[in-house]
Amino acid sequence: MGVFEEIEPPFKRIKLHIGGSNSFTHENTKHSVFDSGDLMAKPLASQGDIETIGSKGFIKRKEFIKVITRTLYSLGYEKTGALLEEESGISLYSSEFSVFTKHVMNGKWDDSVATLSKLGDLDETTIKSASFLLLEQKFFDILRMEKVNAALDVLRNEIAPLRINEGRIHELTSCIISPSRFAGLGLSVPNAKSRSKILEKLEKVLPACVMVPGNRLEHLIEEALDAQCDACLFHNTLDSDLSLYSDHRCGKDHIAFETLQVLDAHTDEVWFLQFSHSGKYLASSSKDQTAILWEVTEHGQVKLKHKLSGHQKPVLSVSWSPDDKQLLTCSDEESIRRWDVSSGECLHIYEKPGVGSISCGWFLGGKGIFAGLTDKSISLWSLDGKVLESWKGRTLKISDMVITGDGKRIISRCRENTILILDREAKLERFIEEKHTITSFSLSEDSKFLLVNLLNQEIHLWNLEDLKFVSKYEGHRRARFVIRSCFGGLKQAFIASGSEDSQVYIWHRSSGVLLLALPGHSGAVNCISWNPSNHHMLASASDDRTIRIWGLAKVNVKPKVECNGNVQHLCNGRS
Repeated sequence: MGVFEEIEPPFKRIKLHIGGSNSFTHENTKHSVFDSGDLMAKPLASQGDIETIGSKGFIKRKEFIKVITRTLYSLGYEKTGALLEEESGISLYSSEFSVFTKHVMNGKWDDSVATLSKLGDLDETTIKSASFLLLEQKFFDILRMEKVNAALDVLRNEIAPLRINEGRIHELTSCIISPSRFAGLGLSVPNAKSRSKILEKLEKVLPACVMVPGNRLEHLIEEALDAQCDACLFHNTLDSDLSLYSDHRCGKDHIAFETLQVLDAHTDEVWFLQFSHSGKYLASSSKDQTAILWEVTEHGQVKLKHKLSGHQKPVLSVSWSPDDKQLLTCSDEESIRRWDVSSGECLHIYEKPGVGSISCGWFLGGKGIFAGLTDKSISLWSLDGKVLESWKGRTLKISDMVITGDGKRIISRCRENTILILDREAKLERFIEEKHTITSFSLSEDSKFLLVNLLNQEIHLWNLEDLKFVSKYEGHRRARFVIRSCFGGLKQAFIASGSEDSQVYIWHRSSGVLLLALPGHSGAVNCISWNPSNHHMLASASDDRTIRIWGLAKVNVKPKVECNGNVQHLCNGRS
């Protein structure tokens, strides 16, 4: 492998419904009541004069019932919502707010504004914001009747004195000057539906104690589920698998931790590997001067597709085109080759006389490639080999290089402990400086974070937006070789790295907690790649000349499978 040389409320009774589906009324439900000792409510806790529920006593009963009532109405259960208000004795809204709502639905904007002050102790900003929304509708209604002077009067004497949202006032003014602008706002004809939308806008302005948000219960539940997922170090489960019936908790069996296959088609150390964007393919490169294209079947088995030969030196790295139809291979101080994934044919060779390549990748949505060269320059080439742009003195002899998804920023190592972020459009250079020598780095899928491997056996996570240090990961071993790490798992919630002690290391990205150290290889693990479409599949490349495919534990797996003349060992364990 390459040597790195540079230094609610409780139920008291249950009421059974009697009668047909259209007769769900309080008259029908106030009979047929039974009491159950097991269902008797515990005494309500008290928080001063406020009744509370729940074991911790901080859920206010009145608020809790209001939120449930609001949810019932939002879901269309009008009768049930009204019944809950009646039975609990807790009205969702005050009588003043009901009057306010009626005014809005009837388009009585002046009455609506006058009623605002009766809704409670609203601050000046809230009253102004709500008044603006109401008077704006008054303005539109008058303008629809082609009473331009009256509309202008509302704008000048009622809306403008509020002294808020000046940009919107300019838009309203333009509606008077140019009727086409009024049509361009896409305002609907006044009716119950459009007036309901006004109430939705008011919901964002008025405090929740006055107007309970329609999605409040959903929001609370989502926040609770998010908190459970965030607290789960092994969380690697799709949101569709979450349930309200029990608390969410994953175990380590939700992460790829068992060896499922050992691929041994390479004849020398395997230095690099990378899954395609779709996760349907895997490409690996080796000291044996070849790269191999592997195909991931529907059942999760990895099979050899093409062996790519032609390089005269060890192949340092590979890079997938955005559509996964082509692959770049970069050999050690030699050339870059572009391959057709379907046929395995070499489509083009990129080289510069007297200069070798050290890194490569795609840009412009796959319409061109970039390369880091041994003369410390960066070149951008068209697919046919024409040099489009070039920067000198912007990389080192041993250097990773990557371009962000939008094609605007090139990231490379310009000094031993410094990473250069070059904005091609703004012609702006920014730097990440480390205290120790940088050996490799990896870009997150969203191009917002950079994972940096250091000579001192630490991996650092940096935010590329503000260039702030985020977290560090420790525990793996690195003394002589270039060891690579990667993001992976659901929402890239994990960090995985190779190690010179022959193990694969996995950390929880947010907390930095080391979760797993996976044995199995017999040589240094040089590179890791996590399948972007299968969050339970991981691949590792090693000096022991093999690639290991890691996944969830399986049973009844055959010990061996012959594939294209190369033995692929399928293991239910770590052997």
